[in-house]
Formats: sequence, structure tokens, C-alpha cells
Amino acid sequence: MADLTNDPTVPLIAPESPKHVDEGVMGYGGQTHHRPPGEPGHVRTLGLLPLVTLIFFEVSGGPFGTEDAVSAAGPLLTILGFLLFPLLWSVPEALITAELATAFPENSGYVAWVTAAFGPFWGFQEGLWSWLSGVTDNSLYPVMLAANLQIFFPQLESGWPRVVFLVGMSLLLSALNYRGLTVVGHAVVTSSLAILLPFGVLCVLCLPHLQMSNYVRVDWDSVDWPTFLNVMFWNLNYWDSVSTLAGEVRDPGRTFPRALLLAVLLVVAMYLLPTAAALGVLGGGGGEWTLGYYGTVAQKVGGSWLAAWIVVAAACSQVGQYQAEMASDSYQVQGMAERGFLPRALGRRSVHGTPVYGILLSSLGVLCLASMSFVEIVTLLNAIYCLAELLEFAAYVWLRVKRPDLPRPYRVPLPVWGLILMLLPASLLLLVVLALPFINRDLPTVAWTLGAVALGFVMYPALQFAKARGWMEFEEMHFDCANVYEEHAAAAAGGGVAGADMYDNGNAVNGQYGSSGNGNGNCNHHNHHGSAPAGVLVVAVPNGNGALLPTNNGSSGSNNGASAAAVSVVVATGDVEGSGTGGVMTGVPVSSRAGAGAGAEEG
Repeated sequence: MADLTNDPTVPLIAPESPKHVDEGVMGYGGQTHHRPPGEPGHVRTLGLLPLVTLIFFEVSGGPFGTEDAVSAAGPLLTILGFLLFPLLWSVPEALITAELATAFPENSGYVAWVTAAFGPFWGFQEGLWSWLSGVTDNSLYPVMLAANLQIFFPQLESGWPRVVFLVGMSLLLSALNYRGLTVVGHAVVTSSLAILLPFGVLCVLCLPHLQMSNYVRVDWDSVDWPTFLNVMFWNLNYWDSVSTLAGEVRDPGRTFPRALLLAVLLVVAMYLLPTAAALGVLGGGGGEWTLGYYGTVAQKVGGSWLAAWIVVAAACSQVGQYQAEMASDSYQVQGMAERGFLPRALGRRSVHGTPVYGILLSSLGVLCLASMSFVEIVTLLNAIYCLAELLEFAAYVWLRVKRPDLPRPYRVPLPVWGLILMLLPASLLLLVVLALPFINRDLPTVAWTLGAVALGFVMYPALQFAKARGWMEFEEMHFDCANVYEEHAAAAAGGGVAGADMYDNGNAVNGQYGSSGNGNGNCNHHNHHGSAPAGVLVVAVPNGNGALLPTNNGSSGSNNGASAAAVSVVVATGDVEGSGTGGVMTGVPVSSRAGAGAGAEEG
């Protein structure tokens, strides 16, 4: 029989892992609110309002950053862009995030989606590309904050004052993120209010002075299409980033779709209304629209008091965006460590429950990139982000085709062909943005993109080699009970694969079977029949009274039953008996894993 213990492709399908009773694992120290998502005792801290504001800051944070789009293309194309791009790009990405984040409510987010579809190699590439893009994106916000403050502090334009400000602000904001998602959630809710109020006042003051002729101005010959597309794309992307916080969201099946709907409306309004108001009064073009221009608009319309208020709003926006992005990037590192993609040590949490090394690594990346200009950073991050998004789109369609019965608390109400049509314009946009650096011979961006691809292709086998040699400790790759259950076969000497569908019958040589569950951890069992000569059968079939009565005689097994209780899993090659109370099941095999001799093991 093949030994599956150290096979990284085989998920351990269990609601309880050894981390539950191991005081020292991953830095949890037995503190229940620091346990991984899906395990008993883990407390989800994010509700609807903090999640809406986190999404708002992941994607937008206000109209700051739209200035370069106006400068590149003029008022008409900018207004049209903020009307069309949300329909072609933001809505499809938000819908995909709502469906898959509720199916996989864990902190590895899109890494879990791609892994479920295409296996751990491509899941690792998705994680690396998304993390690199996210860290690059986060390096923008200290740069934007410095630009907005220049109206009162021109010293921040260049030199040592700028360097000290960028480094100090990055470290300060990372320290705030270290204090925990509760602190971050309160910070972004407060920041949202600080942004909405002054821009509401700005829009009202602009109304009497609007000139409709300003909106139709465009100089087609001078449009900088690469800059315009990159800035528009950046302003409306990253809807999927919040999926890396799914393990921290209360009732994700209900909360995620509602939060994404509210966030889409908020983001579109906060881009379109202030930008249209400012353009209606002052027009655009001529190069005057640069980072920080909204402070100039406020000063002309309302005076110094409104300009100061807008600068404060800009500061709140950049702080909120930094916090939201840092949370997603750092929790993604922690989630990938819990998944077994990265060394176990990178999953360590602080006394506040935050990812220690995830924050350190993400902060280091921010510091390395913060010296670049706004447009340079946007171009770099967009190219890598496009690679990750194309992989997510492919995984989404694949899971709809191959896993139609995957438990999805929220499901986009379209058939597969409708989903493909919905994603077609967005996919074409991704390909265009990805191709722009190559067409324009932007060598730094091309090198950055190809380097990210090469890094991922080298890192994954290198980490697997280190794991095999015992140089680093890794968690075993597994799916928690609240998520998806797949039948991954361990390839061994021509061994077969498990059944093609989670609810179908199938045969496997040296393979395994699992069960399925919904997003709340209550498992719904269907009949499974499989034969595995000298194989490993994963069985967990409590009946309505909490009794667990699976059997496996070493050659075949069966399970039948249903329960509203949580499910435990027993992996054994001998006969198994077990019972449980209150929905917590345990199983004790009467023979050892080798199928001979006496022994006992808790499942």
C-alpha cells in the first residue's frame, strides 16, 4: 500500500487537525480565537459593515488615483470609463468572488480555488502572483499620501524628507495592522466616514458651477491609451483580494454576497460623482490633473478649509487602503502556510491573532517599491495581476463544469455558457492590459512579469524538495470541513484516481474517498462506494443520533447516512468503530494503519 502521509496532493479531510490539541503549533498557544478557520474554537471577527469598508478600501478608497486617467484621456473618456468598466470588469469579478469565497471560506482565498481546480502547483502560482501584485499595490499608498500632502508640505516632493516620510509611514501603518482585524475594521469604518463627508460637500458646492460642455471634451490625438487603461483598470480591480479574509468573516455564505453588492455601489458612486463634479467645474486635460489635484479643486470651490478637509480625507483613504491591502496580503501568506504551500513557520500568529511573518514579508516588499512613481507602480502590478486573474477565471469555469455539486452558499444564477459570455469582455481586457508592456517595449515591466513567472516555477519544486529533505516543516495540505472535499488520488505505481465527481461512484487503487459539507460545517452525506485494494478509505458517517459506524476491511468500504452534526474523519486500514456525543464523533480503529496488530488511534 502506498504511504499517503507525506503526499502533498492528498488533502486530510477533517474538521479537527492536530493543531486543535497542539499548544505550540503555528503559534496558536492554545488560545482559541487564534486557531485556523474551520477548527473548533476559531472566532470569526468580521461582520457586514467592516467587510464592506474593507472591500471599499481594497478596490477604491475614494476618487484619489483617478487624476492620471483624466490627464491621459480627458473628461469624456474618464466619465465613460467609470460607467462601462464596472459593468465589464468589476461586476463579473465581484460575482466570482462572492461564489467562490463562500464555497471556500478560508484565508488562502483564491489559492484554494485554483488548487481545487488545477492542483497545488497552479495554486502556488496563483498565490505568489497575487501576493506580488498586492504588495506592489500597497507600495502606492504612502506615495499617494505624500502627493496629497504636498499642497501644504512641498518638502515631500523629493529628497530625504520624502524618503523618511515613506519609510516611516509604511512602518507605522504595518504596526497598526499587527494589532488585529478588529482594530483594522474600526479604522477603515472611521476612515470611510471621513472620506464620504468632505466629498459630499465638494459635490454640493460644485453643482451651481457645472458646465456641461466640459464633459464632452476629448483630444483623440493626444490620448495616452496605455496609461488610461492601466489607471482605470487599477482603480476598479482587486475585488478578489478580500477572499483571503474569508476565514475571519462571520456567516460568510450570507455576509459575502451582501457586502460585495454594497461595495460595488459604494465604489462606483465614490469614483463617478466627485470626478464628474470636479470636471464639470474645472474641466480636464492640459496636464494639471496630477496626484493630489482634488485638494486644488476643493480650494478653488470652497476655500482653504475644504482643501484641508480633502487632504485629511486623502490621508484617511491611503491609511484605509494600506490597512485593507496589508490585511489581505499577510493573511494570504498565513493561509498558504496553513494549507501547506509555505513553511509552517510563516503561519505563526501574534498574540493579537495576526500573521506575524505575513506582515513582515509584505512590509518589506512595500519598502522596496515605495520609491517609484505612481504610474510605474500601477503598470508593474497590473501585469502580474492579469496573470492571476486569468487563472482564477479558468478555475471558476472549470469548477462549475467539473464540480457542479460543490457546496456553494451563493451561486451566480447563470449556466456555464452564460458565465463564459459574462467573463469574455473581462478576459479580453486582461489580455490587453497584459500585452501593453510587451507592445510598448516597457522592459522593466516585461522583466518584472517574466521574473514573477520564473520565480513561481522555481520556488514550488524548491519548497517541495526542502520539505522532502526535512529542511523545513510544512503543514499537510488539507481542506477543512467547512470548505470543499475533493477526492485526490495519490499517484503510486500506476495507481488510479478517485471518482470524477464528488457524488459519483468510483474506483481507486491506493486512493481515498471523502465526503462533502456545506459552508457552515454541517456535513451532508451521500452514498459513496469505492474499492481500494489495500487502500485507505476516509469514512465518517454519523447517523442522526451521533453514532459513527463505518467499516473498512482493507479492501472495500461503504457509508450511508446523514447528520446535521459536525463530522470527524477516520483514516485507517482496519475495522473501525466509534461513537460521539453532541455532534463530535471519534473513531477508534481496532487495528493499526498497517492492518495488523493491536492498536488504537483517535480519528
